Amino acid sequence: MLIEAFDAICDKVEETVKPLGFNKVKIQSTDPNELVSLYTSENLAYSVIYFRDKQHMLLRECPMTDDGPDNDWKTLATWMFDPERDTMKEANSIANDFCDAISAPSAIKKAKQTKKTKKSDDGNADPLFLSKRFMTLFPDMKDEIRDEQDCYYPFRGVTFARASIVPRVNKLVQSGKAGELKKLGNILSAQYVNGDADTRSIITIVILNSIPEADEAKIEEYLSDDLKKAFSYAKKFRGKKVKPEKEKKKKKPTIAQRLEGMQK
Repeated sequence: MLIEAFDAICDKVEETVKPLGFNKVKIQSTDPNELVSLYTSENLAYSVIYFRDKQHMLLRECPMTDDGPDNDWKTLATWMFDPERDTMKEANSIANDFCDAISAPSAIKKAKQTKKTKKSDDGNADPLFLSKRFMTLFPDMKDEIRDEQDCYYPFRGVTFARASIVPRVNKLVQSGKAGELKKLGNILSAQYVNGDADTRSIITIVILNSIPEADEAKIEEYLSDDLKKAFSYAKKFRGKKVKPEKEKKKKKPTIAQRLEGMQK
């Protein structure tokens, strides 16, 4: 019953997203607790997922990157589905709700947005974008990124990189695992090309320059030629103090504070 209901929901979702430019991606969850279906367009991904232990059916979305979904999933709808008690009637209700969410004007507008094209002389990926890319290697960094966004505006790229990215990168490089080093090299190289000036500086001056000299050869072989050249130049600044962003005296107001201000 569960597989039949899940497939029926996914078929309806696919019918809804296909006219919007989405294609169903053949994937299979490695977690026996999950059933997953994925649909992607140029700039957006939708996922239907069922958690057996919680008996939850979810519709989620996240942005697309050149490497695929960025995995910073946002839940759009959640339903309970008990395969021992529920029937196709409940499955159809879930499918209709998921399709309504996808068909909402705001959702259609988001789905039809095109990616920004890279400038000829500089990229457009900022330090926040860079930080999120590291979540593919360090999923536990998600909450730290969210906390930084909630507490400070604009995002403190240098400060965050020093506190959260550098220790993890150094530990990974020290381990010397080829597979992880290759992923790290790909992330750094791609974001160096696509990043703005601040992002490039964070990659070279902050992240790469913080790797102990005894370990730097382990990662260098996985960097692009452009980034190897930039890293070679950045080494001249190793040990020199780079000023972080000036912290705003006023932190980003909480929702409660904003509501309070509106009432005055």
